[in-house]
Amino acid sequence: MKRPEPVQVVKQRRDTALRNLVAGVPYIQFMGIQFERRGDELTAVLPYRDQLIGNPMLPALHGGATASFLEISAVIELSWQMLWEDMESPEKRDPDAIARVPRLPKTIDFTVDYLRAGLPRDAYARARVNRSGRRYASVHVEGWQDNRSRLFAQATGHFLMPTRDAD
Repeated sequence: MKRPEPVQVVKQRRDTALRNLVAGVPYIQFMGIQFERRGDELTAVLPYRDQLIGNPMLPALHGGATASFLEISAVIELSWQMLWEDMESPEKRDPDAIARVPRLPKTIDFTVDYLRAGLPRDAYARARVNRSGRRYASVHVEGWQDNRSRLFAQATGHFLMPTRDAD
């Protein structure tokens, strides 16, 4: 009988995989986006910087920064789910999955609803995959600042999934 992995080893493997995934996308570093992980759930964090302001009279976050933040959240969530399956599924476990950055989904379309002005403070986003098949995925993303129930933006995206190697 195989002994379960120690909790610290599992946590380190998951944290390393997420760090490698995020490091594989230079635009994430440019935007300053970070990801917090609780189990398989990710929360994206866009720390406030003055360069993110689009309208200094309000001041309000730039719509492009908001859209980029939400789209990155969706792409990383989809990629994380693919990576999670390769990393955690006992029948498919791939010990090299944490070192390999998966090919990222390609955006087909992405629609953003700007619900209110993004204030000059940190923003958070969480993506939910509505459907993910071999070729296509649909994702909904919600963005908030101080109160999760008071969204400042939300988005829906459709993505072309990367082809996977034969299992």
